Parts: sequence; structure tokens; C-alpha cells
Amino acid sequence: MNITKRPPVSVGEMLTEEFLLPLGLTQGQLAEAIGVSRKTVNELCNNRRTITVDTALMLAKAFGNSAEFWLNLQRRNDLWKSLHTENRRIRIENAKPVTLYTDMIPSK
Repeated sequence: MNITKRPPVSVGEMLTEEFLLPLGLTQGQLAEAIGVSRKTVNELCNNRRTITVDTALMLAKAFGNSAEFWLNLQRRNDLWKSLHTENRRIRIENAKPVTLYTDMIPSK
């Protein structure tokens, strides 16, 4: 996994800068197009809400791209935050490999 110091582009930044602004869409217009509240779109744009599978599918349909595009954006941000939040990173570093049962069976 490539760990960088700079956070990846957020879902909200991508949605606002690469889709809403260039297309001249308001948050309200997008909300109406995908069948959610304006508050939901606003929370996505301001990174106060994460992308769910359903939201990714709706955004993909609205913008003609894939649900994977939106989910990958979310995934990259989630991974980055986990690895750059001290208490979360420490918990991750303290995880140990699980010994498989096959390793515990005496050989013949």
C-alpha cells in the first residue's frame, strides 16, 4: 500500500470541483436528480457523510461513470485516515497474524 503524507482527493472535493461546478449544477439539482435530500448532497460535498454503495450507484448513474469510481475515492480516504490517525494507526500496528489451524496439526 502506498502511504503518502498528503491526503487523497476527498469525495466532496471531487464531487464539487469536477462535477457540480463544471456542469453548473447546484446541490439541490443533484439532490433532485438522484432522489436524496439537499442536506445529504451538502454533507457529501462538505465531507460530513461518506459514500455508501447506494449513493455510489446513484452518482454513477447521474454522471455516467461507475460506482467503483466513487467507492474507490471513499476507500482511499478511509485508508489514509486510518493510517494517519495516531490511535487508529497504533491499533493497526498492534494487530498480530492469526495462526492457521493447519499450522497447529502435528505432521505425520
